[in-house]
Amino acid sequence: MDAEKTITVWAWPVRLSHWSFAFLVPMMWYTAENSLWWWHTRLGMVLFGVLLFRISWGFAGSGTARFAQFVRGPSAVIAYLRGKYDEGIGHSPLGALGVVALLGAMSLQVGMGLFAGDPFDGATGPLNGLVGVMTADMLTDWHETFLWVVLGLVALHLSAIAFYDVIKHSNLIEPMITGQRDVAPSVAEDIEHGSRARPFIVLIICAAITVWVWLGAPPFS
Repeated sequence: MDAEKTITVWAWPVRLSHWSFAFLVPMMWYTAENSLWWWHTRLGMVLFGVLLFRISWGFAGSGTARFAQFVRGPSAVIAYLRGKYDEGIGHSPLGALGVVALLGAMSLQVGMGLFAGDPFDGATGPLNGLVGVMTADMLTDWHETFLWVVLGLVALHLSAIAFYDVIKHSNLIEPMITGQRDVAPSVAEDIEHGSRARPFIVLIICAAITVWVWLGAPPFS
């Protein structure tokens, strides 16, 4: 039997985004529960920037980061659940659904937060002034409630990691830390990570958009 081959399965943009989410989402809950609005709004903008970067990298990146590489249709998900799907490198079809659901839920939550708040209590999103008071109040209520949907998806994500570790004896955490994974030569495939400059270009663009939104999206504000 041939020895396993060590490959880089997760490049640094994916790992940076993943662990930023792992820190920021609990902090968003903590700062909201303790009315730490100065921190809540600023960490929320950091989360906005990381989300923008990860979603952009899902299209502009390469290898296992690309949505086109790991997002599959219903037939692939059903085949995976039946044990008739040949797993490659990166996310499984079911894991891909979890990734898309989490990114979508966090984007919706942050998007509502940009417009939410009450200027009289000092806690408003940077785009609050672009909507009326009634719309802002409605988005604030939804923003507070929808957080539990995000936390529920996070709990489901952690449960899936535990399932893979305990039942399938597959450690998903270590590769997300080191970026590397040992695979059989029959499974290994070449992963193109693209130019080294590309992630920094995407990062700079996303940071600029984040700053623009933080300033109220002039000249619309």
